[in-house]
Amino acid sequence: MKIERSLLPQIIDSLMPGKVIILYGPRQVGKTTLAHDLLVSVPLRSRFVNADELIYRDPLSSQNRQRLGEVLGDADLLVIDEAQRVPDIGINLKILIDSFPKAIVMATGSASFDLANKINEPLTGRTLTFNLFPISYPEIRQTLGGIEARSQLERWLVWGGYPAIVTTDDPALREKLLGELVGAYLYRDILELEGVRRSEKIVDLLRLLAFQIGQEVSIAELAASLALNRQTVERYLDLLEKVFVIFRVSGFSRNLRKEVTKNPRYYFYDNGVRNSLIQNFNPLNLRNDVGQLWENFLTIERHKANQAAGRSVNSYFWRTYDQKEIDCIEEHGGSLYGYEFKWHAGEIRRVTRKEFSEAYPGSTLVTVNQENFEGFLE
Repeated sequence: MKIERSLLPQIIDSLMPGKVIILYGPRQVGKTTLAHDLLVSVPLRSRFVNADELIYRDPLSSQNRQRLGEVLGDADLLVIDEAQRVPDIGINLKILIDSFPKAIVMATGSASFDLANKINEPLTGRTLTFNLFPISYPEIRQTLGGIEARSQLERWLVWGGYPAIVTTDDPALREKLLGELVGAYLYRDILELEGVRRSEKIVDLLRLLAFQIGQEVSIAELAASLALNRQTVERYLDLLEKVFVIFRVSGFSRNLRKEVTKNPRYYFYDNGVRNSLIQNFNPLNLRNDVGQLWENFLTIERHKANQAAGRSVNSYFWRTYDQKEIDCIEEHGGSLYGYEFKWHAGEIRRVTRKEFSEAYPGSTLVTVNQENFEGFLE
């Protein structure tokens, strides 16, 4: 089953001489496949090189115009896969595009913190950056059709959207693949770093977060539970964000002193990864965390949808100390939009709607459920 990625047209439209396209994303999310799709989609002489191979890594790190030119050859478009493997990749890319100003270059990398540190300074003003996430629900719907995609909604909530998982029908194989993905890929970028030696603590931290979807997370409580100091926990959280395992959402506050803003919430980029961590792939009718799965699913899918639509959005949650809350607040275009996620039919509590609307006149509040979620993901 071939799934067209919505990011491809955006990348094609962004190709221009003298610019470097940077494609970030977690391991096994489909960056290499997307790069090959790009090569066959544009009428350019193209070349694909894998920086994992020493034959390319050496000249790509040479800082030598002639050797870099040999990698480019007569290509108009050069794609460098796993570019974080190249020492001083940013400086070398700068030399490459300065020396060959008509060339177009795309570099992919999974370790965003590593690749970003190597690229940002040398290539200031010369890059366009894209993030590739696990397959989105609209991408699945485009491939399968609306009826089939909706009929399998439970599958996407439980198993997530990594390409290997989406294209595998055997549940036992999906569970095995997810286990290998989590164990062999998602942590490797972190555990290879100097000073990160407590792999079991990383796993324990993620498991704690997996049970706190939709709740404010106290760093102090995490540190106490893990027997680590606060600074170490903060560092681990930062690294896990940078390798696209989790992401942080802050509390929204403008007017009310009783609004909760101190502690953030954390969500997983993929429901399947979250469920693999807690070893729970049970169907929804046997679970007590369906609300958490729904909230995590809608939060990350909206994140993908905003990127696909080119919407520049600030996202938050809203909660007061007396337990009034709205799951998602978006601020864009000078307006506020609030979304409450409900798996079953239901409305935002009247007292919640009243307090938020009085505090933020002109804001919009909507309930997102199984009946209308597809519009929310556009």
